[in-house]
Amino acid sequence: MKLLAFLSLLGLVLLGAGTASLPKERKRRDQTLGEGDAYAVLDNYDLGLDNYDEVIDLSDYEGLTDYGDQLPEVKVTSLVPPTRIGSTQSTVTPRKLSSKPKMSRPTMLGLLDSPSSHSLPTCLVCVCLGSSVYCDDTDLENIPPLPKTTTYLYARFNRIRRIRAGDFQGLTKLKRIDLSSNAIFSIDDDALRLLPALQDLILPENQLASLPVLPASIEVLDVRLNRLRSSGIQPEALRALEKLQFLYLADNLLDSIPGPLPPSLRSLHLQNNMIETMQSDAFCDSEEHKHSRRRLEDIRLDGNPINLGLFPSAYFCLPRLPTGRCC
Repeated sequence: MKLLAFLSLLGLVLLGAGTASLPKERKRRDQTLGEGDAYAVLDNYDLGLDNYDEVIDLSDYEGLTDYGDQLPEVKVTSLVPPTRIGSTQSTVTPRKLSSKPKMSRPTMLGLLDSPSSHSLPTCLVCVCLGSSVYCDDTDLENIPPLPKTTTYLYARFNRIRRIRAGDFQGLTKLKRIDLSSNAIFSIDDDALRLLPALQDLILPENQLASLPVLPASIEVLDVRLNRLRSSGIQPEALRALEKLQFLYLADNLLDSIPGPLPPSLRSLHLQNNMIETMQSDAFCDSEEHKHSRRRLEDIRLDGNPINLGLFPSAYFCLPRLPTGRCC
């Protein structure tokens, strides 16, 4: 009993001491808070579960957190003001563009008929490099007007059907004409005869049935894959070509060896024609046995029905026998 009484008395003493120290702690906190501090307002209250609602009014919580009135009002306006003409507003309608623009290939019509220049229009359609003119695969139907300095003309893979007398007029420097793979069926006699420098005339894969009159300067004559007949080669026409070295007449309708041939000839191609026979003097002069053709080393008669073994006297002046069927 004495122990219980002692413990009770000790508890009362400790409780009294704690209550007496509260005013001292409050005074010490008041000294640390500055004037105007937001927490100084709360010093007049002893917070507890019984008086918490008196310090902060929870019923007005929505009012404390509503910041809607403080947000600035933003106005959006158009950057481009409407355009007005007079009193009515103008409306611009965009033009519709085609999804696939039409591409047109330049043609010779109009360009080559221009009277202002004889060289510039052709070089707009063809390719002019120095003294060479390239008109390959440009749908030509006629020989275009050429610059006066043209030396080499290439107009292959076109639709040219005729060569007229004035097509090459004044082209004194023209050395080579290549008209392969056209549809040429006619060449006027004066179209090529007056070209003093012409050396190479290339005309394969056309529709020629006869040869035109050629200048004496010709060295290479290629008329393969045409419709050339023996009657279309004038007598003495080839002999007059004193500089002719290469004569290509394969794949035509010839029924005899053309001649007389010029002494300058080195190569003669007559394969795939209709030749069945030949004269004894087709290559050599039978009366002049000393005559020889040392330059003519390449003669081709293969693809013809002729039997070369039947004409042994026709080859005595040749350095080599012709190529073809012998038996």
